[in-house]
Amino acid sequence: MCFAENLMRLRRQQGWSQEELGSKIGVTRQTISKWEVGQSTPELEKLMELSRLFHISIDRLVGMEEQTEQIAPWEIPNKSPTIRSYGVFYEYVSSVKVFGLPLIHIRWGLGPQLAKGIIAIGNFSVGVVSIGGCSLGVFSLGGVGIGLLFALGGVSLGLAALGGLAVGGFAVGGCAVGQWLAIGGGALSNYLAIGGAAISRGVAIGGSARGHIAVGVNGATGWFPFLSGSGYTIEEIWELVKAEFPHMWGWVRNVIQWISR
Repeated sequence: MCFAENLMRLRRQQGWSQEELGSKIGVTRQTISKWEVGQSTPELEKLMELSRLFHISIDRLVGMEEQTEQIAPWEIPNKSPTIRSYGVFYEYVSSVKVFGLPLIHIRWGLGPQLAKGIIAIGNFSVGVVSIGGCSLGVFSLGGVGIGLLFALGGVSLGLAALGGLAVGGFAVGGCAVGQWLAIGGGALSNYLAIGGAAISRGVAIGGSARGHIAVGVNGATGWFPFLSGSGYTIEEIWELVKAEFPHMWGWVRNVIQWISR
């Protein structure tokens, strides 16, 4: 086989698109396309990168040395996982694929190393379970984490978010912004905010609270403000909370009781 045929065969065996292969060696999809149709050939440096990437000698890659073993198409899904480690770069690609994505893809190294898989771990990662410096997934863990259901990170965004800065339906963090619940040093929510400084259109509970119903230790501002030590009983406060917000969670009563002591 010539180089163009070998390159196309090796790429397809790995399940990579032309764009994915190009990103791994620093060239465009158009360049890969030209190599595969024989319009151009790569320089020596790129041949060496391709050789390392596919674990094949340059002679065999360019067709000067024939393959001694042919891999049948039905054997491809059972091939061993791909593991590459050189310099400051490491990559592991699981041989098992789900919906065209590797079950596990780990890719670490200098620069924008992107990992894509059901479980993805990398500088940048995209997956159902995503872990990385910057991660996007259903469940996400990273310096910057974006999760459809859960996100944990220095900066996190998700239905449930936990982080230094957390934004979500339910948010817990140093600074928390939540649609239904926010808990943090600074907490902002439409329904319930609990924190050192708590602001809510519903119930706000904290050191300094501002809300429709505000329960605070040092300050309380709102339609119904309750300052700690002002003489109101927990039963009176909780009765008002349930009257204004019938679906408020029962555990909130214990928080109000603790703040009001």
